[in-house]
Amino acid sequence: MSNRTAENIFDTLVDGIVAGRMTPGEPLVEQALAEQFGVSRTPVREALHRLEQANLAERGARRAFVVRKMAPEDLAELFEAAGEVESALAALAANRMSEIERRRLEAILGEGDACNDPQSYGDINARFHGTIQSGARNGILAATLDELNLRTLAWRAANFHEDSSRLASSRAEHRAIAQAIFAQDGEATRRLMRSHVASSYIIVADILAKRAP
Repeated sequence: MSNRTAENIFDTLVDGIVAGRMTPGEPLVEQALAEQFGVSRTPVREALHRLEQANLAERGARRAFVVRKMAPEDLAELFEAAGEVESALAALAANRMSEIERRRLEAILGEGDACNDPQSYGDINARFHGTIQSGARNGILAATLDELNLRTLAWRAANFHEDSSRLASSRAEHRAIAQAIFAQDGEATRRLMRSHVASSYIIVADILAKRAP
């Protein structure tokens, strides 16, 4: 535990918040977390600032951090924005990806088809989307998506842990998106990616509804 980095701490806290083990309003106390992870307060402070940027924590009384309550309507706007940006990147990728990148995307699809572990599939999912993002060759749109992903990816990953049917539907959606890319059909790719991100939001909204008191 003594060599925990800010990234490790951030990932652990994200997992706890998204999984519902840490409840809205729960205090995130620097000293207590430093003792829990066996580190100084510096990496804890950095991790908490990242949580704030990701909209998973906010300042409570006396400016101390607490777990942020995620309202479905707030996440809806975030997912809508992410869907619009990512669908634009996907449309560009349909016409700009190299043959090597297309082959790589096909290989990632195969990995996804063979994977039934939610944690591992989350990693495969991130690589699928990352390959399309890089294949679009538009740095400004990619940077915009990176910022939005900081606030949505943890919830998208929760899909695979909270809904047992999501792996199958995600695989099918990935396959359809990839086929549109292979056909160099930018508009179909745009539409399918937008729908894919919207599907993720619907599951997230259901997760939050089940947790509501």
